[in-house]
Amino acid sequence: MTSPLSSRIALVTGASRGIGRAVALELARQGAHVIALARTQGALEELDDEIRALGGEATLVPCDLVDHEAIDRLGAAIHERWGRLDILVGNAGLLGILSPLGHIDPKEWDKVFAVNVTANWRLIRSLDLLLKASDAGRVVFLSSGAGHRAELRAYWGLYGVTKAALDALARFYAAETQNISSVRVNLFNPGPLRTTMRAKAMPGEDPMTLKTPEEAAPQIVAMCSPAWTETGKLYDFPQGRVLSFREPG
Repeated sequence: MTSPLSSRIALVTGASRGIGRAVALELARQGAHVIALARTQGALEELDDEIRALGGEATLVPCDLVDHEAIDRLGAAIHERWGRLDILVGNAGLLGILSPLGHIDPKEWDKVFAVNVTANWRLIRSLDLLLKASDAGRVVFLSSGAGHRAELRAYWGLYGVTKAALDALARFYAAETQNISSVRVNLFNPGPLRTTMRAKAMPGEDPMTLKTPEEAAPQIVAMCSPAWTETGKLYDFPQGRVLSFREPG
């Protein structure tokens, strides 16, 4: 029996832990060849062992997303080996400091923007033609309620602003690709999940009350399937449905 994503080539950023790791394993489980990108070589090797135990295959890319030239080289390497990219899951992100906006050090601001926004733009820049070369290029970026909820939470400005910017970036890319290619671009809001980032942000919260990345991963992978036709939308995991972005008022 053919696996649902057999022969698909999938790149996952932040693949060594949390949501990225769960998505990488689910993609492999469904037959995709996973290009796993993360900063930590050892954690990537552990992921590779698990993927191989599932009967899957992975290519490991130890890379810090602030090395933007490395993202360009990655695009060239994918082109040389496969000539296309079927799936991009832009998962990697930084929480940054929770602080009043006026107290944030400029270096901290720049660092979080470099990973949460600029790196994803560099991925689009490097991988656009490869995604368009696929018969069904699928892109999913990890969003957050911190950037779009009706009542914004004080001191979450740095993280929230970067996620709002990422939402806009994804929607513009969706608009640019919708009528000229088979690429579909969407956002996924995981809500509160049992991750290291969540524990850092909410240290007093009982993690056992939260859903796990493994519970969210199948829905993200479903959005990577050729059968998924929505674009420019947000899938809200807590609500379990696709949402359209609306104008104010």
